[in-house]
Amino acid sequence: MTETPTRIARITGVDTFDVRFPTSRELDGSDAMNPDPDYSAAYVVLSTDAGDGLEGHGFTFTIGRGNDVQVAAIGALRDHLVGRSVEELCADPGSVSRDLIGDSQLRWLGPEKGVMHMAIGAVVNAVWDLAAKRAGQPLWRLLAHADPEWLISQVDFRYIADALTPEDALTLLREGRTGLAEREATLLERGYPGYTTSPGWLGYSDEKLTRLAKQAVADGFTQIKLKVGADLADDLRRMRTARAAVGDGIRIAIDANQRWNIGEAIEWTSALAEFDPYWIEEPTSPDDILGHAAVRQAVTPVKVATGEHVQNRIIFKQLLQAGAIDVLQIDAARVGGVNENLAILLLAAKFGVPVCPHAGGVGLCELVQHLSMFDYLTLSGTTENRVIEYVDHLHEHFTAPVVMREGHYVAPSAPGFSATMHPESLAEYRYPDGTFWAADLAGREEVA
Repeated sequence: MTETPTRIARITGVDTFDVRFPTSRELDGSDAMNPDPDYSAAYVVLSTDAGDGLEGHGFTFTIGRGNDVQVAAIGALRDHLVGRSVEELCADPGSVSRDLIGDSQLRWLGPEKGVMHMAIGAVVNAVWDLAAKRAGQPLWRLLAHADPEWLISQVDFRYIADALTPEDALTLLREGRTGLAEREATLLERGYPGYTTSPGWLGYSDEKLTRLAKQAVADGFTQIKLKVGADLADDLRRMRTARAAVGDGIRIAIDANQRWNIGEAIEWTSALAEFDPYWIEEPTSPDDILGHAAVRQAVTPVKVATGEHVQNRIIFKQLLQAGAIDVLQIDAARVGGVNENLAILLLAAKFGVPVCPHAGGVGLCELVQHLSMFDYLTLSGTTENRVIEYVDHLHEHFTAPVVMREGHYVAPSAPGFSATMHPESLAEYRYPDGTFWAADLAGREEVA
């Protein structure tokens, strides 16, 4: 009797969406370098013929027109995915990471940086989302309980082995599992600490800053962040206002969003030091390793933090080797996805530097909470001096939105990477033909 061959489920679709939200109209997200951002997601959905209804969702974040090129870049990866075995892909997400990063035609556009690398990250994250959904687990738990040898197989050690070898990483992961069950119980009970940038956007009035800063403290946050860098006199007034609102026991971080030259960064941060800023974030170009080191040496005890625009694990490696940062800020959608962020978390653990991720944006809080929780459970073993950024908008567009309780991220329970947006949100805010943007354009034409 001839056996019926087992059908192999495959990736059948790679659909992209240009999703934009009109945040610039209330100046949400405004800073010294980006005065009018429309928070946006270049969004991708991987569909299969597995018959289980599960899809992989991923995205990368822009602030508006960047979606034009980012969506096109994600679409250019379609042929690398359609037809691939779902089982093999989910068993080894690193395989798609290696294939996409190793494609010589794509690599020429980087290598491992810029628009194409972010597009690869969106696709890789979608694969991890699908893998976690098929496993029936939130991604943080899937990673935390994964076999250390398997996790090592997901990391590309090329260009970082001088600072972190596979043997080093395996030791970190094996040792980090001690006490995992106790920490997981603590995580489920207390959550992971966050800090909020919601009071500190540069376009907000002093009255709005004061109201939101006081609300943040009432909500249980022990750290807030202010955008700085446009005008020193304004920054001095705003820092004075913020400190008066929250008192001396609350940390205030400041963020220049790459605005300054080295000398300016030192002078400006020193001028604000009387208000006890906890860290200065992105004081200069994210590619300037030695510049960050110079700023750090000059402004201590104010800490130096960076990472949201650092393009790959190699730059992070050098920032750590040079002693250029006190705080490492990963971004779930800037580098090449979960696999590269695993490498960066391992580097931070090796150098003993705390990770405080960048979030906010569209869905960045939803994604990066998983990576911080994995870091806590299996690498750092602590949440001391570690916080995830939180911004209180756009979460309603996700099927498993972030939940905050007393200033802490509640550990997600839904399977996946928390990346799935509601179909209604995609239909409404898809650009330029979603219902919101179509009506907005029609209204402008009527006025004209």
